[in-house]
Amino acid sequence: MPDPALLETFPPPVDTPFLIEHVNEEFTSVCPKTGHPDFGRITLRYEPSPTGGCVELKSLKLYYQSFRDEGIFYEAVTNRVRDDLVEKLAPRWLQVITQWRGRGGIRSRIIADAGSVPAAWTRG
Repeated sequence: MPDPALLETFPPPVDTPFLIEHVNEEFTSVCPKTGHPDFGRITLRYEPSPTGGCVELKSLKLYYQSFRDEGIFYEAVTNRVRDDLVEKLAPRWLQVITQWRGRGGIRSRIIADAGSVPAAWTRG
């Protein structure tokens, strides 16, 4: 079961705005219809707030791995990751992009935003 309690944070190192992008090339979950594994890439982009936090990378990896045996649709993964990270980090804005390897000749890309994502990051 996905476990947001695994997520750890640390205070932003500066008060001035800056952007963070983390990419996970090895995300896995399970198709709830077929039970087959789904393989994807998750791009996380966000701007920490002075009162929020930055996600610690080992904890982010463990959080992502908690989806490994979960039967969950692509869209639900993307929105769940967004919601859990927004709750934990309280960012100025956050964007989650999932890209799923092809199955049956169809590839999928899902985007979930929180806050006003700058235009330069909406093309990603």
